[in-house]
Amino acid sequence: MIQRPDDFAKRRALLAGLTEEQLKERFWSAAFSVVAPLVELARQHTSPSIERSVLLRMGFSSIEAKTIVELCAERGLLGKGAGHVVLKYAEARGLSIKAAGEELCSKKGWNVVQDLFKKGGGVLDTGPKKED
Repeated sequence: MIQRPDDFAKRRALLAGLTEEQLKERFWSAAFSVVAPLVELARQHTSPSIERSVLLRMGFSSIEAKTIVELCAERGLLGKGAGHVVLKYAEARGLSIKAAGEELCSKKGWNVVQDLFKKGGGVLDTGPKKED
């Protein structure tokens, strides 16, 4: 077994003069800097598995979720989020999320979906727009 030199005293000296609040701040700063690349990776990337999981939580069966995800992937919309695609379509057509998903599963409405994502980029509406 490799013996590690005991450098605790030297490492502790860097932290000894800090208050409890400063230690907490240093800890959270270090934690966020370690996790930040993972958060950014998760924001920018998805997978069929993740998208199926989202649809399952929206109330779709595994067969419906698989179909919607495959159809999104065929049309290059997987990066927009399959749940987001269903939501935008439901809003555009005035349907429930379940009814919108069922239509998309039966390969209906994809022209509407493609138009929605061409026009506004499919950005999720997060509330009222600010007036200039």
